[in-house]
Amino acid sequence: MTEAETIAERVESFVRGIVVPFERDPRRDHHGAPAPELTEDLRALAREHGVMTPHIRADGSHLSHRDTATVLIASGLSPLGPLAVNTASPDEGNMFLLGAIGSADIKARFLAPMLEGRVRSAFFMTEPSAEGGAGSDPSMMKTTCRKDGNHWVIEGRKRWITQAAQAGIGIVMAKADEGACMFVIDLPDPAVRIESVPNTIDNSLPGGHCTVALDGLRVPADQMLGAPGEGFRYAQVRLAPARLTHCMRWLGACLRAQEIATDYVCRREAFGKRLIDHEGVGFMLADNMIDLRQCGLMIDWCADALDRGDAAIVESSMTKVAVSEALMRVADRCVQVMGATGVSDETVVEQIFREVRAFRIYDGPSEVHRWSLAKKIRRDWDKANA
Repeated sequence: MTEAETIAERVESFVRGIVVPFERDPRRDHHGAPAPELTEDLRALAREHGVMTPHIRADGSHLSHRDTATVLIASGLSPLGPLAVNTASPDEGNMFLLGAIGSADIKARFLAPMLEGRVRSAFFMTEPSAEGGAGSDPSMMKTTCRKDGNHWVIEGRKRWITQAAQAGIGIVMAKADEGACMFVIDLPDPAVRIESVPNTIDNSLPGGHCTVALDGLRVPADQMLGAPGEGFRYAQVRLAPARLTHCMRWLGACLRAQEIATDYVCRREAFGKRLIDHEGVGFMLADNMIDLRQCGLMIDWCADALDRGDAAIVESSMTKVAVSEALMRVADRCVQVMGATGVSDETVVEQIFREVRAFRIYDGPSEVHRWSLAKKIRRDWDKANA
């Protein structure tokens, strides 16, 4: 058994045996997301069982992307699993980014407590669309930063900032004369004001997706990641792997939904036979088997590209589209074959359906990725026919 398989086996045992019973824990906020007390209890149990941040070794080195997939799929078997073992978004992507480009001081001050699962984080990039701010097109960024002595002062508004209301660390993108910049900050800060936390279809992550005002936020110059103007380059360091790890976690969730749906249709009878024996039902779960296997193959293919040292922008776009849409089909079929039970909170299937629907939008909706891929097709044709 490989290192990754051994870790994944421990993570799967922990998620199935310890985390799954907490899916009915009543400690939730108004939106149904896990309350801080529930998160801390889950993480204490993860430390006790030796599965905290399992894809990063004690010396700070990461498993390969291919091996990370093995572990993160196991962590995703419950919507609470990634939160419990510290493989959840946005923390996982933020840890990867700081590990890749952070200075020694930044790693000691900001990354270390994140690896220990004692601090959660937020990534401040998306802005309100009504104000013409950055969304799928980050070049539209309106948030500004200017040098003031040995600090930078940030002004602007951000929107859909996941778990900002409960984060202890933030990574903020802003625009200077030199171009995009990226900063790491301590939270809370009086200059970072939560304006609203709208209810959304998904609720697996604490703190929701916040609208945030940055009112004269002062950040020491040594907390800039890299140099002025390098922010978009560093965003790409984070975004391609982060798209892929989303796919890993939600593949795990949909494998669980398939298990639950399979158990249901193999026990339930109608019209004189078990539901699984009706082709209209059995064929849907057969199609799920195909989609789930194809998702795993796409994830492995993209992970291999990242492990070769490729930027994997194209591979991650293709994988994000293919996996998010396939998993949506899987979750939808699971709901359908379970009938009224599938849309109730009697099982976790209905939540997985909601979470996967949101997954088709965040980290770039399918349409944006297809548009980007179409541009590449045109560029490649123009180059070949010049």
